Amino acid sequence: MSREAFTAGVKPGGLTNTTQIRILLCYLIRTVAQPLSRQELESALLEQQLVNYFELAAGLADLEQQKLVLLEKGRYHITPEGRKVADLLLTDLPRSVREQAVQAAVLAQQYARKAAENQAVVRHTRDGWQLDCRIQELDREVFSLSLLMPDQATAEAARDAFIHKGGDFYKILLAMFSGSGTLAAEWLQKL
Repeated sequence: MSREAFTAGVKPGGLTNTTQIRILLCYLIRTVAQPLSRQELESALLEQQLVNYFELAAGLADLEQQKLVLLEKGRYHITPEGRKVADLLLTDLPRSVREQAVQAAVLAQQYARKAAENQAVVRHTRDGWQLDCRIQELDREVFSLSLLMPDQATAEAARDAFIHKGGDFYKILLAMFSGSGTLAAEWLQKL
């Protein structure tokens, strides 16, 4: 007997059946090459409006309790039993949902990796909004920059852009400072 899930925040075509949500979670954890964190799963599935937050949380807890997935070092791993469930029941999920979920999960992982290297924090100061950017390599800060921004929305947009393109920004600055203006111009054109 399948149980209907909460539907708040779920777009038409998203999953509103508790069993399907659990199958999707098993399928995602099994399919994506690198183990997913809870934050990456939430980011992927909630931003695409494929499931409701409460159903996602309950589904993950159920899968852990049933030993279909294991949580190790903050990342979910599929068990052999979970792999069987994902393989056997994957056709119970609409193909479009599977494809959207996998693509969103991969993008969430890429963003998390970039965010670890290209760190950016928005904070409110008495002068307005400040964006503090840093690039870390091998546990060492190689670049930092602080900018005063006109408002919170602009600061948050700049933060997201730095996370995505901070490495490119750093390369361009290095090229300019080292006298390679032509190389910097070439990199700017590629952006």
